[in-house]
Amino acid sequence: MPINITMPALSPTMEEGNLAKWLVKEGDQVAAGDVIAEIETDKATMEVEAVDEGTVGKIVVPAGTEGVKVNALIAVLLEDGEDASAIGSDPAAAAAPAATPAPSEAAPAAASASAPAAAPAGPAPTVADGNRVFSSPLARRIASQNGLDLKAISGSGPHGRIVKRDVDAALAAGTGKAAPAAAAAAPSAPAAAAPVAAGPSADQVLKLFEEGSYELEPHDGMRKTIAKRLTESKQTIPHFYVSVDCELDALLALRVQLNEAAPKDKDGKPAYKLSVNDMTIKALALALRDVPNANVSWTDDAMVKHKHADVGVAVSIPGGLITPIIRKAEQKALSVISNEMKDMGARAKAKKLKPEEYQGGTTAVSNMGMMGVKNFSAVVNPPHATILAVGAGEKRPVVKNDALAVATVMTVTLSTDHRCVDGALGAELLQAFKGYIENPMSMLV
Repeated sequence: MPINITMPALSPTMEEGNLAKWLVKEGDQVAAGDVIAEIETDKATMEVEAVDEGTVGKIVVPAGTEGVKVNALIAVLLEDGEDASAIGSDPAAAAAPAATPAPSEAAPAAASASAPAAAPAGPAPTVADGNRVFSSPLARRIASQNGLDLKAISGSGPHGRIVKRDVDAALAAGTGKAAPAAAAAAPSAPAAAAPVAAGPSADQVLKLFEEGSYELEPHDGMRKTIAKRLTESKQTIPHFYVSVDCELDALLALRVQLNEAAPKDKDGKPAYKLSVNDMTIKALALALRDVPNANVSWTDDAMVKHKHADVGVAVSIPGGLITPIIRKAEQKALSVISNEMKDMGARAKAKKLKPEEYQGGTTAVSNMGMMGVKNFSAVVNPPHATILAVGAGEKRPVVKNDALAVATVMTVTLSTDHRCVDGALGAELLQAFKGYIENPMSMLV
């Protein structure tokens, strides 16, 4: 009996993914545990393993398909002795709705109010009998920009859906040009469109598109997830902010000493190279160890008190950010934290982190100091109850022993979930953090 291979849920929050690459083709023999495909989620690119052995009888969802829903059929595996006739006439039927997002998903309110000619992805075309020609938003946009008639293009996606590669092929071959009547009909529609309440009118949107002033880029899975989680955070978590200035001169001097003392391999490469961010992670972890009532998470039924400080660190990647987690950071040496951070930071940018490496945690650090930002407030990322926003270290005038002096000062702001970390507790945590930053030798004990 044929075995259905479906889009796996690679994380608890995953709802859909992009089928980036097939590593097998129809007719290939696979064994249980063989890697057969690569799936892109909102945060990472992950490998999919076969759970049974057999022959790849049918690849239902081609490589490059976006927005495939979890549990949608992506391929069919044949057991020994079976041939393609056992699959049936239309194995893609279960997968088609998942791989064909509604055109409205990629269009913002301003564009949806305008006439079809104003939409950058192009109208959803129909054939003579009224049946819709299925195409991706990106394919429609490219076709519209290049004057192509989607009805004249054959689709290679699921159920004959027209995707980007089909439009690119038509452009390369010089086929699929739009009929003059279709082009003439487009400008008449905007006159009937109602103006948008906030923002440009439909006619203004059309004019801007004609002038090439901007284009619409559909949200990818990562941006949608970020928007959903942080909107939920600001709407459901009562944020409270506490700021403090920390002098960095002693920490910077110790950092130089530790880096100079790092053992080197035969090529002269040091075993570690500490950054201010590495020492910030350690200081926050130790502060949470010292103030355990702040190392918590809120639930409606109980306060979750964590036994260790698992510190997430915001890493900017194309299209958004991800937060790899240094587990049990309060127990780890600075050199270990530094090397773990470098490894996970590099893999984060390549979207190679495993879900357990960026999910969970008890707190987070967001450091924009290296970008020259003096101070800012970060948004708490549940299930965390705190996040530390770190600004740039800069020379500032300070008063020491009633005399004016110059010191390197860094401003940090702690955002807290006021349901479980109130102002006094947040201030206590920041004072503990400040103590480790200004007396950095205490982090080595």
